[in-house]
Amino acid sequence: MNDDDFQNPFVFKTDWENAFEDKEFVKVFSSDILENYIINKRWYGGKASTLKYIEVVDFFKISSKTITYFGVLLEVNFKEAFYQHYFMPIAFMPEDKLDTNTIIAPVNMNGQAGFLVDALHQEDFKKLLFDKIVNAKEKSDSIVKFHKGQKLEEKEYKSSKFMGVEQSNTSIIYNNTLVLKIFRRIYISMNPDYEISRFLTERMDFKNSPAYMGSISVVLTDGNITLGLMQELVPNQGDAWQFMLGEVDHIFDNLKHKKININKLPDIELFKRLKINQVPHEIIDWAGLSIFMRIQKLATRTAEMHIALGSDVHETAFTPTTYNGDYSVWLKNRLTYQFQNRLNILENNLHKLDGLALELANQFLDHKKEIRKLFLDFDWTKMKSERIRIHGDYHLGQVLVNGDDFCILDFEGEPESTIRDRKVKQPPLKDVAGMFRSFHYAIYATIFNNKEKYPYEQEELFNAGEIMFKYFVGVFLQTYTDVAQGENLNIGYRKEIDFLLKYCLLEKAIYELGYELNSRPRWAVIPLTGIFSIMEFGK
Repeated sequence: MNDDDFQNPFVFKTDWENAFEDKEFVKVFSSDILENYIINKRWYGGKASTLKYIEVVDFFKISSKTITYFGVLLEVNFKEAFYQHYFMPIAFMPEDKLDTNTIIAPVNMNGQAGFLVDALHQEDFKKLLFDKIVNAKEKSDSIVKFHKGQKLEEKEYKSSKFMGVEQSNTSIIYNNTLVLKIFRRIYISMNPDYEISRFLTERMDFKNSPAYMGSISVVLTDGNITLGLMQELVPNQGDAWQFMLGEVDHIFDNLKHKKININKLPDIELFKRLKINQVPHEIIDWAGLSIFMRIQKLATRTAEMHIALGSDVHETAFTPTTYNGDYSVWLKNRLTYQFQNRLNILENNLHKLDGLALELANQFLDHKKEIRKLFLDFDWTKMKSERIRIHGDYHLGQVLVNGDDFCILDFEGEPESTIRDRKVKQPPLKDVAGMFRSFHYAIYATIFNNKEKYPYEQEELFNAGEIMFKYFVGVFLQTYTDVAQGENLNIGYRKEIDFLLKYCLLEKAIYELGYELNSRPRWAVIPLTGIFSIMEFGK
């Protein structure tokens, strides 16, 4: 920003302490100031829509020894007739005290020149949040509530820095041991990430997700809004997606080094359960043993997460429940709507496809009635298993590699779903299906990103990839069902498990199809191949 940007400050008669009580300030702030500022922010989720107006729906004051901050809750309304809520902590800094580049606008408050700034970029504010959580009391008169987790032992603020690039949330690392995630986009309801994180830590003592350390929320008449979630910072070697890409690349490299004949590799059907010692020696020779050991460990941790999420008999938000007509109606409505939406996207984007992707897309359109029928064939009366709270957006990117173990994070749920939908109890196998789709993606992404590297035709690599995928699934599934059933998690018997997996895999692949067609049509072949292998057309 250069000085020219600040030639004309916004002038207000009110002082900063009373700014949000002043109608004129609120009016100019929410229109002229914010509308220009917010649309360029990474955390702003309305870029694909047309902004209509912004309204300040609530605010609270929070002060350090030297500065008064306002936490502002915004409602952003769009011309497309929907709205989103956001949280912005704001400070006023006189010119001589300005200590940040994240300036919202130059202002003059009752004769005092200065700037409105995003408080999260200020050391004083970051320290204030830390101190408020560490010293949180049970009772407080303010609408903003700080909560200190049972496991939080840190007492003194030493340092803070941002974690990675700002996404839909802003994460601050404290003392290199804690991370505070500030939710920029907020919901008038408890955030599932806060709810599940606290439950897993304080009720279930689940060790393989970051421990809950504290939170910030606002209590309104409509409900509680989660503004921040503090957790332990888990030491890690990156996420399981990057790890898996490295492993799969190594496996494809072995085709050449070990002179493997792809056509002679022993194939199996999808969902065949396998202990490691049942994996044919040709497959172990090709892929190595260690990847299967890692998949077993991931399956164990996934089952343990579900056992923890489904074993509480006291907290109704977490007690397992059976299938019923209401769930069935909710599911079918949701999936038929999503299916129609994806069909429209596919028909509008067919011209972007060629080769195998086009061939599969046409087959998909030819079989649309059968696919829709599968979604409508969900007969809840035949379901003997139970539904529980699940992760909801489970894939390799939500798992950290921690030595030879894994740590599961980010329980916020599927970004496209409403908060209410994210809290619906679902079959735990939906998470398992999400992970299987992630395995499938890792295999195909490796083929796409290394075309020149492996001296094989793409079709041969796809064939090898599909075989590898089925062994990954087989080993994961055997371990997962053993661990889950060993702790009496009711996931049903084999027939029901296979039905639910097929159902959830299909749902997930159709969800992905829309994403790929909109952002990178060449990759549409991945979900299409997934749909194809599940539906077993032409077999």
